[in-house]
Amino acid sequence: MMILAPITAVGGTILAVRQDASMTIILAVALPVVAAVIALVAWKGIPLFQTVQAKLDRVNLVLREKLTGIRVIRAFDRLEHEAKRFDTASRDLTDTYIKVNRIIAVMIPAMLLIMNGVTLSMLWLGAIRIDEGSLNIGNLVAFMQYAMQILFSFLMFSTMFILIPRAQAAADRYNKVMEATPQIADPKNPLHAVEAGYVEFRNVTFRYHGAELPAVNHISFSAKPGETTAIIGGTGSGKSTIVNLIPRFYDPEEGEVLVDGVDASRLTQEELRAKIGFVPQKAVLFTGTIAENLRLGNPAATDEEIAHAAEVAQAADFIDAMKDGYHTVLAEGGSNLSGGQKQRLSIARALVRRPEIYVFDDSFSALDFKTDAKLRAALKKETAQSTVIIVAQRVGTVMDADRIIVLDEGHIAGIGTHKELLERCEVYREIVSSQLSKEELA
Repeated sequence: MMILAPITAVGGTILAVRQDASMTIILAVALPVVAAVIALVAWKGIPLFQTVQAKLDRVNLVLREKLTGIRVIRAFDRLEHEAKRFDTASRDLTDTYIKVNRIIAVMIPAMLLIMNGVTLSMLWLGAIRIDEGSLNIGNLVAFMQYAMQILFSFLMFSTMFILIPRAQAAADRYNKVMEATPQIADPKNPLHAVEAGYVEFRNVTFRYHGAELPAVNHISFSAKPGETTAIIGGTGSGKSTIVNLIPRFYDPEEGEVLVDGVDASRLTQEELRAKIGFVPQKAVLFTGTIAENLRLGNPAATDEEIAHAAEVAQAADFIDAMKDGYHTVLAEGGSNLSGGQKQRLSIARALVRRPEIYVFDDSFSALDFKTDAKLRAALKKETAQSTVIIVAQRVGTVMDADRIIVLDEGHIAGIGTHKELLERCEVYREIVSSQLSKEELA
């Protein structure tokens, strides 16, 4: 329509001139006015439609936060505050929509006024020319038809400006997403790992985008197959950052993260992550059955393998107690399960994959001490040939590890066994003394 409108207008103008060139002065006056109306609509409308899109996003954001945080809102008695917040965002959007609709409401009558004015002008001037004998009625009717064809083309052209700004705003947002370049990319000439399950950090420093200080600074350690490496430290010390560098969710600012003897950035992401069974700090489950969630890491896993992984993860009991067992359908995000149940299913999902490297990012925090102890004992047998890296807050979870890395504000404060660190690492002693009694330490 955008292309046809100008072509139709040009064709109509040529035919109108052939009928009576002197009457085209009416079109010469009317067409600039039409063009001015269209330009005014475009000038006012395009920015407003872009603003509408941004304010619509704001309404969606407030509504989403209100729905997802409804329990917190109720707990702190903030229902009225959130209602006002949503009302403010809605009114802001409504006011902008009113401005847009006012422009549209002015444009259509303005175009019709110009068209009717042109018609009256042509009838008036045509009547004078017919009275003079210089124009016949047939030519006047033909001229009016061509003139209406021209003006209707501009009317169609102007109505497109109602749709174009909205489409342009949506297209810009779409293009931003589609044209975004991933920061983590596969190398052009990837290498292939030879060793199995070996992880090494060599003088690694990393800072998050926009941060003034590095999250981790000059980190060096190694983790070998058949060993359990634990990472412990205070909140914000960089524990999760370290394990997120292993599957290459981020690239280090300095240093190297080696997996199976090869810099992780020299491996393809598919090959690298196929070696890792990652259990995130926040258990993430998807809508579907329990079996489908456990097969996420290994679609070819048999029912026996799934059941075995669930048993090791101490999840078999509560799964069997469900009416449909492994065919029980989980709600969005696993909201029909407790935090401990979700964590155990996440651990079972990693076990089903049977990777070379297991990474547990504070994956035992929602478990009671008894279940935690049973799960770690079962894991030790199951992962005897694999590299195990555990991030934890509780000393009881890490004290049996072959190697414990103590972090303090992004630096390594000490590396060693539980006994060695008690003797020579002040930070570790403080953590232990805050969690265990003197009798437990003895």
